[in-house]
Amino acid sequence: MSKKDSKILFLDDDGQEIEFNVIEQTTIAGQTYLLVEDCEASSEDESVVLIMKEVQLEDDYVSYEIVEDDKELDMISDIFNALLDGLEVSL
Repeated sequence: MSKKDSKILFLDDDGQEIEFNVIEQTTIAGQTYLLVEDCEASSEDESVVLIMKEVQLEDDYVSYEIVEDDKELDMISDIFNALLDGLEVSL
C-alpha cells in the first residue's frame, strides 16, 4: 500500500469512526508515529493534521492515540517537518 492510499480509522469519544489519510510515518526509539489528516476536514490551502502514536495492545494488535504531550509533540513535529521537505507542520 502506498502512502497515498494509506488510511486509518479512529474512534472519537462518542464511538464515531473518523477516517484519516496517513501523510507520513516514522519510528523513533522503537515508537511509531503517524502524521494524519482528516479525510473530510481538509481545505485547499491548509489541512488540519494530527500526530498519532502507536500503542501496543494484546495479541499483537495495535491502536493509535493522539499525541498530547507538548514536548513530545514539538519533537515529532520537527521531525515530520524535516521529512516533508516543502510542507510545514505547525502546532
